[in-house]
Amino acid sequence: MRAWMWTTPLLLAGCTGSYEPKPLTPKQMAELDEALAGKVAGEKQTCISRVPQTNLRVISNNVLLYRVSSKLVYKNELIGSCNGLTRGDIMIVRSFGSQMCRGDFTTTASPVSGITSGACALGDFIPYRTPKQP
Repeated sequence: MRAWMWTTPLLLAGCTGSYEPKPLTPKQMAELDEALAGKVAGEKQTCISRVPQTNLRVISNNVLLYRVSSKLVYKNELIGSCNGLTRGDIMIVRSFGSQMCRGDFTTTASPVSGITSGACALGDFIPYRTPKQP
């Protein structure tokens, strides 16, 4: 077995257990509220399609938004904290197939040096949809 295959479960193990995410700052909370304004939360999903291409919006080192369209946004609370996201580090998701799923391993890396800055896993995806007009 390759060395990286041993380290992935160990790194993910560090993302579970007693991890408590940092509370959002007032600025981050306002940004989240603005992005989800007028939308209603649906049932959480363990996977979402990679297609169509989604726009990633970083709220904090552990809260992400995937915008599919003006009417659909998925909120993801990461398992663990991917340090560096809020300062512009690149997010690298290791998933297989056409979907991103809860538990997919994620790292962050500096776009300049390529040095990794954090490791976490994707959490559940909560859809926020604009309600249909009567």
